[in-house]
Amino acid sequence: MVKDKKKSMINFLEPPQEQLKNLLECYQTGRYVDAEKLSVSITEEFPKHTFAWKVLGAALKQMGKINESLIASQKSVQLGPLDTEAHYNLANTLKELGRLDEAEVSYKKAIELKTDYAEAHNNLANTLKELGRLDEAEVSYKKAIELKPDYAEAHNNLGMTLKELGRLDEAEVSYKQAIILKPDFEAYYNLGNVLLILRRLNEAETSYRKVIILKPDYSEAYYYLGIILQDFGRLEEAEASYRKAIKLKPNYVEAHRGLTLMKKFDAQDEQYSKMKELYLDKNISKEQRCHINFGLAKACEDLGDFKQAFAHYCEGNELRKKVLNYNINQDVEMFRKIKSNYPQIVQKSLKPDKLTNNTMPIFIVGMPRSGTTLVEQIISSHSQVTGAGELNFVSQFGAAISTGITEKNNESLLDFRSKYLDKLKNVSNGNLIVTDKTPQNFLYIGLLAAAFPEAKIIHVKRNPAAVCWANYKQYFASKSIGYCYAIDDVISYHKLYENLMVFWTNTLSKRIYNLDYELLTVNQESETRKLIEYLGLDWNEKFLSPQNNMRSVTTASNLQIRKKVYKGSSQQWKKYQPFLNGALDDLLSP
Repeated sequence: MVKDKKKSMINFLEPPQEQLKNLLECYQTGRYVDAEKLSVSITEEFPKHTFAWKVLGAALKQMGKINESLIASQKSVQLGPLDTEAHYNLANTLKELGRLDEAEVSYKKAIELKTDYAEAHNNLANTLKELGRLDEAEVSYKKAIELKPDYAEAHNNLGMTLKELGRLDEAEVSYKQAIILKPDFEAYYNLGNVLLILRRLNEAETSYRKVIILKPDYSEAYYYLGIILQDFGRLEEAEASYRKAIKLKPNYVEAHRGLTLMKKFDAQDEQYSKMKELYLDKNISKEQRCHINFGLAKACEDLGDFKQAFAHYCEGNELRKKVLNYNINQDVEMFRKIKSNYPQIVQKSLKPDKLTNNTMPIFIVGMPRSGTTLVEQIISSHSQVTGAGELNFVSQFGAAISTGITEKNNESLLDFRSKYLDKLKNVSNGNLIVTDKTPQNFLYIGLLAAAFPEAKIIHVKRNPAAVCWANYKQYFASKSIGYCYAIDDVISYHKLYENLMVFWTNTLSKRIYNLDYELLTVNQESETRKLIEYLGLDWNEKFLSPQNNMRSVTTASNLQIRKKVYKGSSQQWKKYQPFLNGALDDLLSP
């Protein structure tokens, strides 16, 4: 009897090893239903067996039974407070449930028990990233990589964090290391996204095509490939790529919006019907509905139904403004700071005779949709000029100086100049003259004049009503352009712009060449000749055929500039005048 009692106690504490071996094998081979059944059976007979509870929690999580997984995982931690895996599994479940603060605590407990637990460091970093604590996430990813240098997933995750931090060059390095370790479609896709932002479009195209080879049903790769092909002017290929993205994912709203820009709609268009169907779907998000509204607005415009188009533009813009949480006061304050800090900047202007540099930038500025792309297309028709498009380097390295966040002295101006020119050289294609047509560099004209005494600054002006409407009807991918999603905000921002340009003109009139977009389209040759003379370039008849300049163009104007220069574009907004209640009438030229 005593012997039987001892055997009973042993059974209560520990199930047969064969049973545990079967349980582990079920889980490791993905037979999660069997693992669940075995775990339940074991825990019923041995309710304090930590391992069985731990496997049960993990199996339930894999099966999508998250709430049940949480209960099992909490039980495993309660029974095995020093069990690293139990804390790790609980953390994974908490993260899945969106309980990120609790997940962070559990990951840290797992790491406390096992400091070299690379996977826990990686998942802790994922949690910190979701919490918006990117700097801490970076540290944890690097720790995971230090512990496990061949950890491809951690390299890829680090790349995503560095991208969010704006450190694109470092993100590129991380993605490429991930690819070396594991040529996975996700790392290629993320690399393509960074290369697209860096405007290395040929390399980005190669990355997206690699994604498609590895994962032919990856709709997002087709969408971004379509963007690149559109930028290259390969419009038929771009349209085909957008269509493929939609075929793979019929509710892909971004691809629908992209495709609308490539075609002319008729009433029988299948895509038009699908977009209306998506519009009526109550389950889509605000952001998705925003894209569909902009797509439907373009379709209705093609069909001549301007009233309905206007309704969709209004709804799309309202949604976009909510998503961005934009308030015009933030721009009012920024303009104020720029003007108040300029007097100190101009005092520290760099002297031309003390500067050495072979690359000369040409800054083309103005309101977005004012014609800056056309002007760059004209200038970059010259064989010795590279059209670099819209670059973020001025704001990246100079905004803090212009707004007074950092010191305004010779050292900071030289540092800004050096960093900008280094980046510019990377996109110059070997030419010594490079255009930067970021429209909103008009904010930084004072800084540009002080740091680049040799640079040319071209300000493109266009009919204010046309510009404001063109901004309002455009979906900008950039989250930094928030003013354009409400008519009142657009008008207020345009007034801020005009006021600032008067300020710059009063102090820097000799540095700014003002180019009237309407005059350029009416008197193309004479205005173009004056522009080229200002730049000191040799005349070439190619300047008069900018539509034949087949460089890549990554702006909202990349379709228009493939056409000949034409008159009357600034009057298109008048089709919507009946619905604007006079909002833009005060902007009309006398």
